Amino acid sequence: MPVTKRISFPGANGHELAARLDLPAGEARAYALFAHCFTCSKDLAAARRIAQGLSQEGIGVLRFDFTGLGHSEGEFANTTFSSNVGDLIAAADYMRRELQAPAILIGHSLGGAAVLAAAGEIPEVQAVATIGAPSDVGHVLHQFGATLEDVLQKGEAEVKLAGRPFNIKRQFVDDARSQNLASKIANMKKALLVLHAPRDETVGIDNATEIFVAAKHPKSFVSLDDADHLLSRGEDADYAAKVIAAWAARFVAPEPETIDEAPVKGVLVSETGLGKFQNSIRSGKHRLLADEPAAVGGLDSGPSPYDFLSIALGTCTAMTLRMYADRKKLDLGRVTVSVNHGKVATQHCEDCGEAAEGRGGRIDRFERVISVDGVVDAAIREKLVEIAGKCPVHRTLEASSAVVTKIAD
Repeated sequence: MPVTKRISFPGANGHELAARLDLPAGEARAYALFAHCFTCSKDLAAARRIAQGLSQEGIGVLRFDFTGLGHSEGEFANTTFSSNVGDLIAAADYMRRELQAPAILIGHSLGGAAVLAAAGEIPEVQAVATIGAPSDVGHVLHQFGATLEDVLQKGEAEVKLAGRPFNIKRQFVDDARSQNLASKIANMKKALLVLHAPRDETVGIDNATEIFVAAKHPKSFVSLDDADHLLSRGEDADYAAKVIAAWAARFVAPEPETIDEAPVKGVLVSETGLGKFQNSIRSGKHRLLADEPAAVGGLDSGPSPYDFLSIALGTCTAMTLRMYADRKKLDLGRVTVSVNHGKVATQHCEDCGEAAEGRGGRIDRFERVISVDGVVDAAIREKLVEIAGKCPVHRTLEASSAVVTKIAD
């Protein structure tokens, strides 16, 4: 399953910016950088769902709070649209150093305008997606209403945005009015996807038209139908994530091809480089992930080694009981086996039997509970316990094994 990590990095003006990195369960086939809407944060529901949706499609996503917003340092009143673009470029620099430079930029609302402005400054970017973005940065000033005059006359004023007070300085207004976004769009030389809801009451659909017309091919437009500006409904954000992932696949590295790989003899385990413990497992033609829980420093992206032992015991038990039931023509219905592993002191393991006799210290104890959907009497239940004890993995765990280790040449 995808995982999310908290990180931070220095912004354009040196302030520490709070971020989240959403990673796919396996190796990322590309990375995206997400810019949130004006006065929003990286933790807005739409931003979170889009990032997690993309990570499920194999794309890692970095989303962060612009300077002075969310959990990032700095004063929002001292920021401008240009400084936001600078923060985006700083985020891309961080990704280039620590992960991989972003191949995709995604921006929501004014964040969409920011990624359009920044795209030409990040050479590795192949594709840009905007969601409800304005075609003119000055559009954001409409949200200030009558307070805009106070900002212009006094140099600074408190503006209420979405019910929250923000101090806005004249430098923000002057900077917004000075932007020539159409020119940046025309010259960015990146694939463009414009997502916009026709009934968006905050940023009208005409903005999508102007962005689309200004851009050069390849470019695409997708309607978000009756979604609102913030993509408040989960299904709208999920849809946007799926569309972006499918569209971006044409412009970024494809998913690793596994069809033509020769099956592995035995089991091959390799570190993925993601997190402290994550390992990729190949067995025959199958692929799995192993990891450790977050509580011990892992990403919790797959079962732990001891979980795999429990899985082996549980699956072997169910298969052995199925073979017995078929041979004896027993109507067991569906067989379910739960297994819990723990280490217990031998003197306290009263039901460990011969395995604990004559031993000190601690012993591995696997508690196995078998459930069947069919109706069985006491005699059959007792027999099932006996047959479960004959499953090969059970016998391997109870017997001594030889592990021979060599270092490859």
